[in-house]
This record gives sequence, C-alpha cells and structure tokens, in this order.
Amino acid sequence: MSEVNKNSLKKILPQLKCHFTWNLLKEGSVWDDLEYRVCNQTELLNSEFKATTYNLLAYIKHLNGQNEAALEYLRQAEELIQQEHTDQAEIRSLVTWGNYAWVYYHLGRLSDAQVYVDKVKQVCEKFSNPYSIECPELDCEEGWTLLKCGGKQTEKAKVYFEKALEEKPDNPEFSSGLAIAMYYLDGKPEQQSSVDILKEAIELSPDNQYIKVLLALKLQKMNEEAQGEELVVEALEKAPCQTDVLCSAAEFYREKGDLDKAIELFLTALESTPNNGYLYHQIACCYRAKIKQILDAEESEASSNSEKIEELRKHAKDYVNKAIEKGLNPMYAYSESTELLEVGECHQIPFSKELPNTEGQQLHQHYYNSQEYHEKSEDTAVQHSLEGLSINAKSAEKEKIKYQLQNGAENQLPQSAQNSWYLQGLIHKMNGDLLQAAACYEKQLGYLLRNSLSGIGSIFHPASEMEEGTEEMDQGTDSSTLRELPDALK
Repeated sequence: MSEVNKNSLKKILPQLKCHFTWNLLKEGSVWDDLEYRVCNQTELLNSEFKATTYNLLAYIKHLNGQNEAALEYLRQAEELIQQEHTDQAEIRSLVTWGNYAWVYYHLGRLSDAQVYVDKVKQVCEKFSNPYSIECPELDCEEGWTLLKCGGKQTEKAKVYFEKALEEKPDNPEFSSGLAIAMYYLDGKPEQQSSVDILKEAIELSPDNQYIKVLLALKLQKMNEEAQGEELVVEALEKAPCQTDVLCSAAEFYREKGDLDKAIELFLTALESTPNNGYLYHQIACCYRAKIKQILDAEESEASSNSEKIEELRKHAKDYVNKAIEKGLNPMYAYSESTELLEVGECHQIPFSKELPNTEGQQLHQHYYNSQEYHEKSEDTAVQHSLEGLSINAKSAEKEKIKYQLQNGAENQLPQSAQNSWYLQGLIHKMNGDLLQAAACYEKQLGYLLRNSLSGIGSIFHPASEMEEGTEEMDQGTDSSTLRELPDALK
C-alpha cells in the first residue's frame, strides 16, 4: 500500500469509535491484573456480554504486544455479535471493526486495516459522518467497557448508560447497565437511588436474575435482609445454573453469616467453570470466615473447637492452593488469606528471599496492587512497594512501582504506621546511608520489643521514647522523606 494511503489511515483511525480512541485506562495501569479480572468475568457472565468482554481483551492483548491473540479475540467477538444481535449486527460490529483496523495498522498490514475502515464507512455513511456515528448502542457498548475496567471509570460508564437511555428510555440492556453501574457507585446503604434504578431494570428485564440478586444485596445492606432473601431464592429457582447469579447469591449468604450455604453455591458455580481460580479463592475465604466465627465466640467454646478450627484451616489452605493452581495470582490469594495460614508459612512462600529477582519483584508488586485494590493496610502496602524497589530489577519495573507508589500512597508514608522506622530505614538503605538505616531498624526493633518482660526493648529504644512511640514516629515520618525516593532510582 502506498505511503499516501498510510497517511490517510493515520487521519481516519482516530475518528473510529473503539477501544483505541476511548480513554479507558490511566497511565501506569497493570494490564495483567485487569486481564485476569476480565477473563474471569468472561466465564461468569451471560453470553450477551461476552462480545464486549472479548473486545476489551483484544485491546489488552494489543497493549501487551500480543496482536495475534488480539485478532483471535476480535474474531470471537464478531461471531457472538452475529449470533446475539442478528437484527443490529452492523451497528453492533462497528467497535469490533474499529479495533480490527487499529490492530492491523499496528501490525503493518495496511490493506487489511483499510478493509475494516471501509466496513465502518459503509455503515456510517447511511447516517452522517463517514467514520463515526452517534447512536445509543455505541454509547451502551462504551458504558459496558468502562464498567468492566472498574474504579473511577464506573462513573463515566453511568454517564454513557444515561445518555443511551435518553434515546431509548425503555431499553432493557441500557437500563440494566445503568443499574449495575449505580449499584457499584452507591456506597451508602441509606441511599435509595440505586435501589430504585435496580427495580426499574427488573421491570424492564424480569428474566434478568443477576439484577435481581444485586437488588437483594443492596437491600441487605439497608437492613432489609428478609426481603432481599426472597429475591435471592426466586433468582436461584429460575436460574439454578447461572454462574453470575450463583456467585452473587453466595455473597448474599456469606454476608448473612450462612457460610455453608455460600460454600454450596460457590461449589455449584464451579461445576460449570471448574478452572476458575476466583471461585476456589472465594470458598477459601468462606472457610476463613467460619474460623473467625468460632474464634469470635466465647473463649471456652473456641478452645473446645480446636480440632474443628484445624480442620477448617486445612480446607481453607487446600482451596487457596487450588486457586493458585487454576491461575489466581499467588500474591492476591495469600494476601487475602493470611488468617487462614500460619504467619510464617504464609510469608515464606510469596516473600522468600530465595526467589529470583524478577519473580520477587513481581510478587511484591502484586501484593501492593491487591492491597491498593481492596483498600487494606496502607502501611503494609507501602512497605512491600519499598521492599520491591530494593530488589534488583529492570528500570522499567522500578518506574512502574515508583509511579504506583507515588499515586497509590499519595506521596506520603502513613503517619500512624507502626512500622514507620522500618520504612525510613528502607529509604535510607536505598539512598546508600547504611548507618542511618541501621539506626532506624534499631528503633523499630525496640518498638516491637517494647512490651517484653525482659526489658530488652530499652536497649534499642529508650523507655522515654517508647512511651512516645507513635508521636515520635509521626514526627519522623514526613512527606519530604518519600519525595526523595525517586532520586535514588535515577
């Protein structure tokens, strides 16, 4: 193809409505984690959403440099659209064709890219712009895609579903999309907004049992559990084998405290998706919750159930191992399940110093990602990010962690962190100031041993300092300390 045509493609491609022109993910996102989550959704969601999922997976594969795999996902998306939307196949295919054109362009297969540009043009010329049109179906597609990306994109997804509903207010798919987006955005149980929208979606899609269970979960949070359970029971009767319904119903019973029922439902879901590591992990978490139930009971009762606790711990560990065997990120599995295992056993595996540098770096990185995603233990997340930086790694990997450390921790070490001296020690160590690092480590050790009957903690940390432990750490941990970190990486 001539250079003139290549220049023409450069001007046309940005006009196409597809994943390559949507602002989907912020710089520094971790594609592997997102890919796992989207693949997991592909197994659990109904077929009508899979074309959207395959398009997103194709885009992620392209970002990871796997363009042939991207093309395979686009083929699957195109086939599903033909099957599920026979009456709107052309309109529904515009996003997929746009993705095809971009992937082929990046592969240097310009004639193939032109074929898909022409396909888009043939449809769009029936309306107005030759390469892009405004229609609610495309708004809905972008909404579903943003919803699957999660995080802050959920708010944007809501806007696109609302825009689509302005054109077709009685469309069941658009209404369901808005209801799901609102469900995840409505974090306050007392708010009624998502409840009303979920009810409207059920009226338009009475056979959508997944939406029904989401409404049940929202009602449960509003202390209307009995009404919610009626919806769950109805949904399970009408869709006894639908995996997304089973998983959401299991979540309902887990919140209710009926852990045996939750485990039963997760196991049923596994029958149709036996290789889904996420489900094994959820079962492990249910066993962890059963252990917690016993430990939270009267002390005498807990002590008399030591054998039961050990049995539950064994089940939990078995399911954690199965989850990892099926592809779940080991760091996610262990970070979510530390209460299941002996502390030493849990941390020997993911944080072993015997691991190769790249693997150790990756495990520390995944630990940070899972901690940030689940909003747990900010000080621990920062600690492992810093440890990850101290492992020899490629500069690109260091830059990734540096970016996430700066953004996830907001350029500050947590002011109330109990391991603040340890964190400062790591920073001094990376800056090459070993004496300062040692001094910080000694203070941290003294803090940890402050309650020892032998009084050994005072050797490392004077009693007067230990009494003011938290206050002193707060004073010693200022934001400027961490802002010096990037210089050590240059």
